[in-house]
Amino acid sequence: MAEKELTKTVRIGEELHEKNLKNFLLQCALISDENSELVIRQFYNGYSNLTYLLKIEQKEYVLRRPPFAAPKRGHNMGREFKVLNMLHKVFDKAPKPYAYSEDIGLLGAPFYIMKKVDGIILTANEAGERQISPNEFKTIADTWLNAYVELHHVDYKAAGLAALGNPEGYVERQVLNWGKQYLAAATEEVLSAQKVMSWMENNQPQNYAYSLIHNDYKYDNVVFTNNQWKDVAAILDWEMCTLGDPLMDLGTSLGYWTTSSDADFLKQGLPSPTTMEGNPTRSEIVQEYALKSGRDIMNLTFYYAYGLFKIAVIAQQIYYRYKHGHTTDPRFANLNIVSGLCCDTAWRAIQRDSID
Repeated sequence: MAEKELTKTVRIGEELHEKNLKNFLLQCALISDENSELVIRQFYNGYSNLTYLLKIEQKEYVLRRPPFAAPKRGHNMGREFKVLNMLHKVFDKAPKPYAYSEDIGLLGAPFYIMKKVDGIILTANEAGERQISPNEFKTIADTWLNAYVELHHVDYKAAGLAALGNPEGYVERQVLNWGKQYLAAATEEVLSAQKVMSWMENNQPQNYAYSLIHNDYKYDNVVFTNNQWKDVAAILDWEMCTLGDPLMDLGTSLGYWTTSSDADFLKQGLPSPTTMEGNPTRSEIVQEYALKSGRDIMNLTFYYAYGLFKIAVIAQQIYYRYKHGHTTDPRFANLNIVSGLCCDTAWRAIQRDSID
């Protein structure tokens, strides 16, 4: 994908302090001269951490930092750097990180620098422009799922990540914590949100497997090597990576996996290439995941409802920042509506006991 389609001019209010940044790059031996010309561009696809492309001395790096006025929970750059620093040595789809700083005097927040990975990021717009065929999407979905299963089979102890999280009690903590976060960011009353929170509290699985989980795995967080779609060059956005139930991870992916048969309001609220012909249904994704991973999948409605509710919370938190003037990104103006739609969809899935 052409770089101009990935990045744009840095958003007003989200600029980086160029002199401090070049000095940091020099100290980390990533450049040889702090007077070299630095071009900074911003990736616009993401909705969470701010991501920038740095071009200097014929090199390209990616910088990640938290959004301005972000909530204290999450957006832990040091944790994300640590995960990648250990994981990229045993899992080739984790981008290599180069340097981290927690000195907020440099750029106003902790940040880290990582390798720029070339390839294709398959957003809804990108898929439409490429006019991807149904047969291509069958390959894309299969490759995407293979990388997912591979991630869930990483030996996190061998990777040195055994202390990343406590997988015991993971499901219970997630149900509790996401509920608290929703209430803290609420800007209006959504009845379905209350119903979903109550139902999940009373219907959560008690026994489940443990693995390394990404927690935001979807098409546009994957870099495909080329338009043959047979290899994944990298998986992006590791800020929520932890140890827990891999089916909670799958549930989040299913929440993002909108299909052509979904209601129009859901497809508009969660735009995704998964709506295009050739993509499997959510049930087919589950069947293939079970086959490839060897895992038995129970409590499927719970995991799907949880995934939708988590997406609802994330959207609501971003809208909360927008409403209070902490970001000017116009994409965030209607995320409260998206949040409510996700809660409504989750409640309907619970009532039907179906993910399709």
